[in-house]
Amino acid sequence: MNSISAISLSGLQAAQTRLNSSAHNIANGQTEGFRRLEVQQQTQADGGVSTQVDRAAAPGEALVTDVVDQLQAKNSFLANLSVFKTNDRMLGALLDAKA
Repeated sequence: MNSISAISLSGLQAAQTRLNSSAHNIANGQTEGFRRLEVQQQTQADGGVSTQVDRAAAPGEALVTDVVDQLQAKNSFLANLSVFKTNDRMLGALLDAKA
């Protein structure tokens, strides 16, 4: 199993990928023939998450989907950041107690 830091870091990276993709979709949605970026997330057996970015099969925009995805990615980023910070504080407290 990966460390808690590694698991939360993979969540941070996945959320950043989702934010970047949805921002790209919003910025380019009005471009003729534009095919959206779609992010697939998959849990890893040893903890964490991996992402894959693909182009949509057909051109077109989905503004509501992209805005909702940005909000979900933001909340996911903040949750994983909180886990990362808490783990760091706990490790520091354990090291202080051991010394």
